[in-house]
Amino acid sequence: MYGFTRLAIIASAIAFPAAAQSRIDGQWILTVDRWGTPEYSTLNLTLDGATVSGDWDGASVTGTARAGRVDLTIRDRRDAIYRFTGRVADGGLRGTADYPDNNHPERRLRYDFSARRVPDRPAGGPQTHEFRPRDYSNSFSAQRQPVLTIWPGDTVHTTTIDSGGMDERGATQALFGNPQTGPFFIAGAAPGDTIVVHILKLRPNREWAESLDTIVGRALGAPLVAKAATLGKAIRWRLDLAGDYATPEGATGALKNLRIPLRPMLGGLALAPGFGMPPMSTGDTGRAGGNMDFPEVIASNRVLLPVQQPGALLYLGDGHAAQGDGETSQYGLETPMDVTFRVELIKGRAIGMPRVESPTELMVLGQAGSLDEALKAASTGLILWLQQDYGLTLSEAAQLLGAGMRYSIPNLAGRSVGVAARIDKALLPPSQVPRP
Repeated sequence: MYGFTRLAIIASAIAFPAAAQSRIDGQWILTVDRWGTPEYSTLNLTLDGATVSGDWDGASVTGTARAGRVDLTIRDRRDAIYRFTGRVADGGLRGTADYPDNNHPERRLRYDFSARRVPDRPAGGPQTHEFRPRDYSNSFSAQRQPVLTIWPGDTVHTTTIDSGGMDERGATQALFGNPQTGPFFIAGAAPGDTIVVHILKLRPNREWAESLDTIVGRALGAPLVAKAATLGKAIRWRLDLAGDYATPEGATGALKNLRIPLRPMLGGLALAPGFGMPPMSTGDTGRAGGNMDFPEVIASNRVLLPVQQPGALLYLGDGHAAQGDGETSQYGLETPMDVTFRVELIKGRAIGMPRVESPTELMVLGQAGSLDEALKAASTGLILWLQQDYGLTLSEAAQLLGAGMRYSIPNLAGRSVGVAARIDKALLPPSQVPRP
């Protein structure tokens, strides 16, 4: 159970109007306000006559529903008891939760709670959704209301704005700092699962991008520091969407005929952080993604992220028409995007950090405050992937990595840095795990 694993609950005296009894069936997302920190969990309920059954993040639920009153019981091995009292209001539940005090077993604590019902899955199999954002988020947050509910197998076409908050017309729509589209609520996803994001299409929807002529400090040697103090001016790039290349506007000298091939990517892709963790800035990275600025988050690749909240809560944004490894100029070629993606869900399987799979490579992104720590995380993550999915022993993984692994440095520009450990899939035995 998310936040209260293996706890016991009695949810009692939840009053429903008689006409609302049928609404008990289905999935609910519960929010308990624990001294200003919201704690989320998932409650699945089935009503058969007066009998209620189901589960609460995997724990068995039994209960009854009579004359508008619902009593639900969930117990753990310690027989701890929790009580919820509330009413249906505006299609949701609101009330008071009665909890044991973990520091004083003889005492009880009371919190406000609310719950919203997850929509039923539409009939007819996987759906395709068109979603046009109306606002954007400058944090990866579990507290932001989902913009759309989708189900595993569904496809979404949407748009992003650039890192400065401008849309395809150059109009400012949000605060600068990598504003994100989302979050998308993925029905059925729960902590301990893995979300697979298949990036189907990425395309700039504006004919220009912005960057800088600077070099980040981590990439700059002492002989150049003083001279680099004059750098930092904005550079506008013209995007030739028909020819698939970019050129710096007004370039002269050595760059007069420069053409950089377009390779659209998403700098930002993340799930919401877990209970007790504050919302994460869209300039930062964490265990479930973030401002990764990894040039391999492109169309035809898939990104695997660990779920830490009910519904996963997927964010995406910070499109780059192209970016060199390290994002050494602080910006990629920043521009808004048309994005098409599909999601899949791997139940009951957790991973430790973002994974990216291309048609030819496995890649694990390690992120930390130093290159040393990021490299350790990436190497460990790749070894674990080879052990879990391909059955390699540690000795076999060591031999393979020593002969065939490559490293790249996705990001040097943020508070954290990223190192990607990569292996050619042609070197691997067949996977022992079905591919979603």
